[in-house]
Amino acid sequence: MKKSDFYYDLPENLIAQTPVEPRTSSRLLVVNKLDKTYSDKGFVDLIDYLNPGDCLIMNDTRVLPARIFGTRTDTGSVVEFVLLKQHGLDVWECLAGPGKKAKVGKVFRFNDELSCEVVDIVDEGNRLVKFIYDGVFFDILDRVGQMPLPPYITEKLEDKERYQTVYSRDPGSAAAPTAGLHFTKEYIEKIRQKGINVGFVTLNVGLGTFRPVKADDIKDHIMHSEHYFIPQKTADLINETQKNGGRVICVGTTSCRTLESAVAKGEIKECSDDTSIFIYPGYEFKCMDGLLTNFHLPESTLIMLVSAFAGYDLTMEAYKHAVEEKYRFFSFGDAMLIV
Repeated sequence: MKKSDFYYDLPENLIAQTPVEPRTSSRLLVVNKLDKTYSDKGFVDLIDYLNPGDCLIMNDTRVLPARIFGTRTDTGSVVEFVLLKQHGLDVWECLAGPGKKAKVGKVFRFNDELSCEVVDIVDEGNRLVKFIYDGVFFDILDRVGQMPLPPYITEKLEDKERYQTVYSRDPGSAAAPTAGLHFTKEYIEKIRQKGINVGFVTLNVGLGTFRPVKADDIKDHIMHSEHYFIPQKTADLINETQKNGGRVICVGTTSCRTLESAVAKGEIKECSDDTSIFIYPGYEFKCMDGLLTNFHLPESTLIMLVSAFAGYDLTMEAYKHAVEEKYRFFSFGDAMLIV
């Protein structure tokens, strides 16, 4: 398939700039794979499509306020750093811009507590930097950093927690697993009371998730790598759910990629690994039975994943319908449930 097969026209005014309040007030497009239909619902109707004995699998990663601005100590030049991935004790791979001012050996100060030195230049011009600080690194980062919102969001986010899921707990991501932004703690409890189990995995989302597909033939695209962890408790829940005939429904493409990466090595069990799995039409799903996700960018790897699960024609028809019905798109937008 070609990259252009996954293009659709999206008016700019449908790109959600701010989150809705309350979180559960988003809309929900329900897509039925079997009869190839879709229907307009509210997110609060999600529970009606879940059965006792099903399980929801959520990504509990927490977004780092990874966008920080440092002043070069010798010239006073200001450079923006975006933390991508930890490589060792206090060493992080970062985007840096303007890159020409972030040369190896240069030192940058962020505030009285935090500074860094550029120690290497790696793939695609990313910088390896070693942080020097006095105190707890993540506490300092929380004070000085900004949320690394996607480039299509241009409005300021007033509350950092609105770019976090209510169940986030493991800091390490440069972007949010946005399908989970629709849940409140109260709604999760309501789901549990119906007899639907909830399990957690961790996949640290990188900014590579926003990297455009450049290859015309999608098979030539090289996926970025992200680290994931599945605890034994969640592995047991998934295996028990499938044994008893329940459905495993992933909240977000990151949860999906985690499970499909792990099951590729055999049955689901506790594991920690890196994945660069690329899911596109033709892929046979081995673990996931349902998917809750947001609406994704045209020609992105994420709309390709959705097309692999729902079917290409049905996905593109559903997206056209969502545009016509003025759903809100992307990170702070509405949701789609595929069952």
